[in-house]
Amino acid sequence: MGVFKMPSLGADMDAGKLVEWLVEPGDKVSRGDVVAVVETQKGAIEIEVFEEGIVHDLIAGLGDQLPVGAPLAVILRDGEEPPQNAAMPEDAPVAPTPVALSSGSQAPVHRQPETAPSAVEETPPVSPVAASPAARVRAHDLGLDLGTIKGSGPGGVIVLSDLENKGRRLAATAAPPPDGAPVAAMREAIAAAMVRSKQTIPHFYLSETIDVQPAIDFLARRNADRPPSDRVLLGALFVRATALAAARVKVMNGRYINGQFQPSETINAGIAVAMRGGGLVAPALMDVLSLDLDQTMAGMRDLVTRARAGRLRSSEMTEGTITVSSLGETGAESMTGVIFPPQVALVGIGAPHERPWVVDGAVVPRQLVTLTVSGDHRVSDGRQAARFLDTFETLMQDPETL
Repeated sequence: MGVFKMPSLGADMDAGKLVEWLVEPGDKVSRGDVVAVVETQKGAIEIEVFEEGIVHDLIAGLGDQLPVGAPLAVILRDGEEPPQNAAMPEDAPVAPTPVALSSGSQAPVHRQPETAPSAVEETPPVSPVAASPAARVRAHDLGLDLGTIKGSGPGGVIVLSDLENKGRRLAATAAPPPDGAPVAAMREAIAAAMVRSKQTIPHFYLSETIDVQPAIDFLARRNADRPPSDRVLLGALFVRATALAAARVKVMNGRYINGQFQPSETINAGIAVAMRGGGLVAPALMDVLSLDLDQTMAGMRDLVTRARAGRLRSSEMTEGTITVSSLGETGAESMTGVIFPPQVALVGIGAPHERPWVVDGAVVPRQLVTLTVSGDHRVSDGRQAARFLDTFETLMQDPETL
């Protein structure tokens, strides 16, 4: 019998609130299926299952605030018989609660999982409007009236994306969030993760200024006849160059866990996404080497959209192997990033700036960026980081190969 437990969705996560079940008892699930939505300090995250079987019982209830490792559901593998008390696996914590009988004696009720109590004010009020559980929770948190929202789900049911669309429309006129709001919680989570990173990872940094004029000219030609929605941005070239450079300098790609470096053959590039209301998340674009340039751009757009809508998947939050943090088309010339544990490298890329540059013996104006690699000295050193920088620069000089 498999006990599906609350996963850890990052070094800064201690607990999460279950806001939606996407399966019910009797459903068949396979590896990678999304089965639930959990709300953390960084937003709502879709939780995937990593085994095959039949959902026998849903242990946790909607609105429960559950610590990492708490049992959520019971999944039976092929041929397994359900246990007598499937609602509570033997290895799960229990809280025996007596119930009074008419004779004055007491008898134990069925065991239930011991979970952190949910505050009454966190439970959204019942509404006659048809809406999914996750949509009700989000509407309550945002203070939105479900009666003012048009549902796009089956039969007009309001789903989470409807709330996100409504929230985006209101964002332009919204006041800054008060102290203690979700953004403040995200800031606290980010701070905790970064403190842990700086305290436990011996960082070192190497920087190089590179000419990106060939890449910008290449994109201008490529995008000339394309609508805005199909254009490739410079950031996609940066992600491709990072992945290809990491494939050649393998010590920059992987995780440091339990005192050992675990290199990864697959390159899952974390993409740092600034949230519009404040805060930062870095979901991973999975297996970048299997994608072409257009697919990379489409994947990045999808990640940004879902990150800002609070619909990331658990694998995207936990399986990154190297992170790219770019300041975009405008901003500061350089940035030095903090590594996301348990990863071992982060690539920080400043905004392009026009500067004088020597090309074929002549000083000409060129678009330049400053590239900075943050490395983990337990795994790599300056020589290897320099190889990474050199490979990245070479790839950017020949963007057609990306």
